[in-house]
Amino acid sequence: MMTDPIADMLSRIRNAIMAQHDRVEIPLSKLKTRIAEILKREGYISDYSVNIEHPSRLTLILKYGRDRNSAIIGMQRKSRPGRRVYVSHKELPKVLNGMGIAIVSTSQGVLTSAEARKHGVGGEVLCEVW
Repeated sequence: MMTDPIADMLSRIRNAIMAQHDRVEIPLSKLKTRIAEILKREGYISDYSVNIEHPSRLTLILKYGRDRNSAIIGMQRKSRPGRRVYVSHKELPKVLNGMGIAIVSTSQGVLTSAEARKHGVGGEVLCEVW
């Protein structure tokens, strides 16, 4: 049993980038699928696919530049099971002065901090990506 599946997802992505793999497979969940959707929309990964056969997997296709530099420079888990981090819409973080994104779980779903600020909702800050 895994205590922090989001941290596991971020670690798998980070390890795959350091090893310069083209894809990474992660155990499937709705929250992880939503995070992958945000990463794709924001341009941090090329694509993702869902395999519902047993065992169900989420496959992320990582994005690299011409010189094999990853689109993801860094990722950091903010809210953990032992220390949850909740913020109001006024306190939503700006990652590297807007150069990165913070992924927030809100009452309106999983959003980036910019989208949450636009909707005027706060929530739990899951992670930051830059």
